[in-house]
Amino acid sequence: MIGTVLRALRRRYMDVTLRSGGRVVRIVERPGLWMAPEALQALSADLRAVAARTLGQGDLTYGVFSGDPARMEQTIVTLVSQPDGRPIAFNALALMQVDTPPEPTEVLHLGLVMVDPDQRSGGLSWVLYGLTCFLLFVRHQFRPLWVSNVTQVPAVVGMVSSMFSDIWPGPEAGRRRLSHLLLARRIMADHRHVFGVGDDARFDEARFVIENAYTGGSDDLKKTWDAAPKHRDGAVNDFCAAQLDYDRGDDVIQLGRMDLPAIRRYLLREVPKSAVLSVLLTGAFVGLRRLVLPVLHWADGTRAFGVLRPREGR
Repeated sequence: MIGTVLRALRRRYMDVTLRSGGRVVRIVERPGLWMAPEALQALSADLRAVAARTLGQGDLTYGVFSGDPARMEQTIVTLVSQPDGRPIAFNALALMQVDTPPEPTEVLHLGLVMVDPDQRSGGLSWVLYGLTCFLLFVRHQFRPLWVSNVTQVPAVVGMVSSMFSDIWPGPEAGRRRLSHLLLARRIMADHRHVFGVGDDARFDEARFVIENAYTGGSDDLKKTWDAAPKHRDGAVNDFCAAQLDYDRGDDVIQLGRMDLPAIRRYLLREVPKSAVLSVLLTGAFVGLRRLVLPVLHWADGTRAFGVLRPREGR
C-alpha cells in the first residue's frame, strides 16, 4: 500500500481514479508524454468507442481524433466507465499556452465532451466539466485558472456561466474585460485547431461569436436549434437563440476563471453530497503530490533535478 502511494506521488503528471455512483472516473494528464504506447492505444480506443455510440456514422478529425499523437501531449482526459470497464463518457480538455504579454497565459479549454446516449440522464456534468478543473486549481496552489469554452449548446453555455467566475459572454455576464478580449484574440489566432474551427470562420469580437464554425474537423458536431439541448433557465436559451445562427453553424466562445468562489459554487451546487468527500480527498492527494514531488525528485539520485545531475553508475 505504501509503495503504491509513493509510486503515485512520484508521477510528474496526474493520473487519478475515483468512484462515483457506481462508476469509475479516471483523469489522465498529458498521456502522450508518459503513457506506454499500448496503454495510450487502449485509452484512444475507449474514446472512439464512446464517440461511435454518440455520433453513429459521424466522424471527427480534430483534437484527440486527429490521428496526431502530439494532441495527446496537450490533453487531459476524463474518462467515465462502468464497473465492468465499459466506457460511457469522456471529456478531452486541452491545455493551451496562449501568447499574451508580458508572459504566456495557460488556459484550460473545456474541450470535447461525449456521453453515451443511454447515460445522458446519469448526472455526469459535474464530473465531465468541473472535476478536472477543481483538481488543477488545487495543484496550482489555488491560483486562478483561466478556462475557455466553445459551444452552440444552450445547456453547456448555461452550465459554464454558472460554474465559473468572470464568464463572458453570457446571459447575465457583467462587463467584458480587456483580458477577455486579448485572450480571445490570441486563442482564435493560434489555437483554432484545438476546437475544430477552420481558418475561414469569422470571429465577431463584439459578441465573441465564431461564425460558420464547423469547418475545421468538427462538422459532425453541428446541431440545429431544435436538436441542441436546452438549459433549464429560459434566459440562457434566449441568449443563444439571439446570438447564434444555427443554420450557418455559429459557436460562442466563453472565457472565465476557476477561482475560490467558483470552487465553492462547484462543491455546494454541482457535486452530489455523496461524492463531496471523495472529491476533497482526491484534491488533497493532488495537493500532497504538489508538495512532496520536489522532495522525492531531489532525493532521487538517478534523475536530474535543477543543476544537480544523476549519480554516475559504479
